Amino acid sequence: MAVFLLVAHGSAGDVLPFARIGATLAARGHDVTLVSHAPFARHAPYGFAAIDTEERYRDNQAHSAGLLAARRPDDLRRYYEERGLFDELRREVALLAERHRPGETVLVGRHTSALSVPIAADLLGAPAAWVAVAPVQLMVAPVAAMHARKGLAPGVDAVRAGVGLAPVADWAGFLRVPTLGLWPGWFDAAGTRSRAALTGFVCGDEDGEAVDLPGRPILVTGGTGQMLHPRYYEVALAAAGLVDHPVVVVSPQPIEGFPWYRRLPFPSALPQCGAILHHGGIGTAARALLSGTPQVILAHGADRPDVAQRLARHDLARWLPADAWTAEAAADRLWAALTDTGYGGRAAGFTEPTVAGPERAADHLERLLPH
Repeated sequence: MAVFLLVAHGSAGDVLPFARIGATLAARGHDVTLVSHAPFARHAPYGFAAIDTEERYRDNQAHSAGLLAARRPDDLRRYYEERGLFDELRREVALLAERHRPGETVLVGRHTSALSVPIAADLLGAPAAWVAVAPVQLMVAPVAAMHARKGLAPGVDAVRAGVGLAPVADWAGFLRVPTLGLWPGWFDAAGTRSRAALTGFVCGDEDGEAVDLPGRPILVTGGTGQMLHPRYYEVALAAAGLVDHPVVVVSPQPIEGFPWYRRLPFPSALPQCGAILHHGGIGTAARALLSGTPQVILAHGADRPDVAQRLARHDLARWLPADAWTAEAAADRLWAALTDTGYGGRAAGFTEPTVAGPERAADHLERLLPH
């Protein structure tokens, strides 16, 4: 039995794929701990270590737009300082060191954000891996490394000094560890290609209590995070209102005028929907594909335009960039999605069983074990 320590930050779309991979490793008999935000403890019954409290996580999520707005290294450093992320980094390194078993441990971190993983790898001499949830994480990696070197180096070096490590001399080398990409080869080939080991989609969503959604509604959602364009719901709901069709909304906060759910079990809910209008998160997009549910994407920021374009190149999504958002344009795409009787057949050609991605990810990570 080996030890796998998985470090994941962000919203549910970022963290739950790690929880799913952790469950797969635990089912194989390994000792697994998910190191993440307090609200995700219930998703890792096999082992969990919190890096914050639920209140602190909610507060940081409410301010997460500041991370999206960080354009310069100084902006990134200021965000880390204001949100206490260097202290969080210090706690993560301590958690990894406490749970490390020499010669039997693999460290796994969300690409670029889990800086505790390469620090702990240097400290403990343990093998490490990055896991990228979407291709954009790898596409922007050189810029992210530059921002980290210029903006985060003093804080990172202070954490390293606290455990007896020298400052980072080679940031490119410090961040260079084996990388897994949680998407399939056809998706990779539809845009800038990566050099990651690809696993296929890893859906972290889960089923829950069944719901009845009559009328094959349009499901409108902006995902579980807070990093949305301020006009997203305004445009999405105005478009839905122009289409003579039932609508349900899934969002963290209530929205008046429409049937609203804080969350829904997407694996069973989406097959009941005529279409989904969403923000372009890769987890939502993958689940829509698996469900055969036509999708329309209002894409802005982070990986979302890239996800939308890769799907559109295979006729698997209709989308609009933020500078083209109008209620009328989005409504046109919604109507086309609702009447797209061939979508399910097209989507089926690009999907595989949901267990395949987590199993491949576990295979890759097991290969990093010291022999």
